[in-house]
Amino acid sequence: MIQIEDMQLAAALLREPSLSAAARALDVTPPALSMRLRKLEAALGLSLATRTARRLSLTPEGERFAREAAALLGQIEGLRESMQRDDQRLTGTLRIAAPFGYGRQYIAPMLVRFARLHPGLHMQLDLRETPWPDRHDADAVIHIGAVRDSSWVARTLSANERWLCASPDYLRLRGTPRVPRDVMAHDCICIRENDEDVTLWHLRPAKAGAGKRAAARETLRISPAYVTNDGAVARQWAEQGMGLVLRSEWDAAEAVARGTLVRVLADWQFDSAPVTLLVPNRKGRTARVQAIVGFLVESFGAARK
Repeated sequence: MIQIEDMQLAAALLREPSLSAAARALDVTPPALSMRLRKLEAALGLSLATRTARRLSLTPEGERFAREAAALLGQIEGLRESMQRDDQRLTGTLRIAAPFGYGRQYIAPMLVRFARLHPGLHMQLDLRETPWPDRHDADAVIHIGAVRDSSWVARTLSANERWLCASPDYLRLRGTPRVPRDVMAHDCICIRENDEDVTLWHLRPAKAGAGKRAAARETLRISPAYVTNDGAVARQWAEQGMGLVLRSEWDAAEAVARGTLVRVLADWQFDSAPVTLLVPNRKGRTARVQAIVGFLVESFGAARK
């Protein structure tokens, strides 16, 4: 018979990057976890994972078992929540995934306030390079940029323009682009993230009638001089005079305000990268998820006022 501990084991292997990480999450030793896995495989008559000296990866059967186990664990937790006392205090663990920089600067401080409102709740904030679609067992995901092929419900928390910026020293040395095509003669810094085509920039006049805007839309294919997968590094490179960077408003605004970056082509609008909250559909939401949705929507709404 499959035990809850078996389902917790499988869910941990799906969620964590290695056997040792899964063992830490379950508070057991790696040898003990390995033994439990072998016993589970023997009971099921299936190979759930393949092991090498460096890593452990789930087989297709193991991944299916782990995903269904995680879903069942969620239902069990939801049942427990439905039997809560009338005081409606939130308990259990709420897992949120967010991008590194934005999560560190904006989401983490918000969660401090949320935690104080719900002292009986345990929270886990996972900062990832690509929180979506690599959501693992997150209850809610903060994503920046377009969302494609999502089975979860997406809610925009904040508009987020992209600004083209460079340092004052760079612009004095190389000149300031006046029209989009001028960018092609400059060193550009690109950020590789979310499997996007980061060298293809779309832009249009920021102030124009709808017809003119559509007609004037331009596309630039950039040949980057520098590439990184870390947005903070890209911004720092730009501040240090290495070139132009197309960066989210949330990250560039402070540097522009203090004068270490200057916004370039400010009368043109690049494709935006809205801050989006992704959660399961209503049928799959717990009271914890409903609470964080309401809190984040209210918090971002207050910030815009």
